[in-house]
Amino acid sequence: MFIAVAVIVLVVGSVLFHFLSPWYLTELASNWSAIDDTITITFWVTGFVFVVVNLFMAYCIIRFRYDKNRRSEYEPENKKLEWWLTGITTIGVAAMLAPGLWVWYDFVNVPEDAMEVEAVGQQWHWTYRFPGADGQLGTVHPKFFSNDNPFGIDPDDPRGQDDVLVDSPEVRLPLGQPVKLLLRSKDVLHNFTVAQFRVKMDLVPGLVSYMWFTPTRTGKFEVLCEELCGVGHHIMRGMVVVEEPDDFATWLAAQPTFAELAAIPAGDPQVGQQLYAVCGACHGSRGEGIAALNAPKLAGQEAWYLSRQLSYYQSGVRGAHPDDVYGQQMAPMVSMLGSDQAMRDVIAHIETFPDEPVEATIAGNVDRGRKIYQVCGSCHGWEGQGIAALKAPRQAGVQDWYLARQLNNFKQGIRGAHPEDLYGQQMIQMANILVNDRAVTDVVAYINTLPQKPTQIAMTAGEED
Repeated sequence: MFIAVAVIVLVVGSVLFHFLSPWYLTELASNWSAIDDTITITFWVTGFVFVVVNLFMAYCIIRFRYDKNRRSEYEPENKKLEWWLTGITTIGVAAMLAPGLWVWYDFVNVPEDAMEVEAVGQQWHWTYRFPGADGQLGTVHPKFFSNDNPFGIDPDDPRGQDDVLVDSPEVRLPLGQPVKLLLRSKDVLHNFTVAQFRVKMDLVPGLVSYMWFTPTRTGKFEVLCEELCGVGHHIMRGMVVVEEPDDFATWLAAQPTFAELAAIPAGDPQVGQQLYAVCGACHGSRGEGIAALNAPKLAGQEAWYLSRQLSYYQSGVRGAHPDDVYGQQMAPMVSMLGSDQAMRDVIAHIETFPDEPVEATIAGNVDRGRKIYQVCGSCHGWEGQGIAALKAPRQAGVQDWYLARQLNNFKQGIRGAHPEDLYGQQMIQMANILVNDRAVTDVVAYINTLPQKPTQIAMTAGEED
């Protein structure tokens, strides 16, 4: 009797939880209400079966409980019952599958007026590509991948010259316009999902898959990867911003094309030498960093990372937090670089500095730090050399006191909390694996043991090969 009561309570509790629970589907933001209807039908069919089967089981426990004065009857077959079960099961399965087939038919038939957009996934971020004025996307191939050509566009394909490139996890789309999203992976399996759009699709290396939808309301919607793609899977997030068509057109016109990026002039180190005079007062005349002034070493750091941080300081993404004392000092100094070309010039001058080794000032448990760094190395490289494709800067050869400070800043949300610092938000989540100050000290102590010139070491190995 106790088991029967427990089963009945389970059924009643499950039904109440379903109807009273605050957790359900997010608000719909696309044309795919049919998917919601399909999910609802599935809930009703499976819910009905769940309730009937469990209540029948409780009834049987009560009705046919042990009685020493009653004998059981052996009935190996009951054709009438079997026909009923077969018929009801067939109806239930058809009710669940048939709506899905209709939805899938709509899903694979993309409207002719759909705007094509390419979403590129890689560990662990998203980038996007729009066709230019010719309405066609250029050819891509893995052999063209480089730091200067992260999309792998064929430079000899004229159709790719006007492709609009969005090298950011945030993309914008126009309200009410059907969008065909072409999905391409640069490394492993990924999955493009926006919960409010309902549709999702895998990205398979070597293939181009697709999905389509029509945004039906403005707003910001988070992009998730729902295919386990590595240690940083949980931080592979982006943002889709749906806005009015005129606002979208303005935004799209401001994005660079492949030809425009290729035509950007290189930095002039001689011009940069003059601009660097202000920087050198804190960071040292040769970019060696001055600990007494809380100014880190610049020599040896990658140009792409320096460019991103200078842009962050100029736009207020970094250095605006009230507790980021040293970041607040940097922000007005960077504002003196009045243009993007000025930033390229000063970075070109920094690249001429010798990459001198730094002195270790933090001691910790290197063995414990090595274990912790197994997570860090997935992005920053096993020698701390940095991996531009993963947007992860160099760690080896950076002063340990600066690394410790930045890790603590990420942990406390002093750095990376700005809504436009999407890579900083990733670091906040990863830095949380450092559960205490000792963990920070240990991992930094291990980084101190890594080769301080990993880039040169890698080049030497390549030359020997």
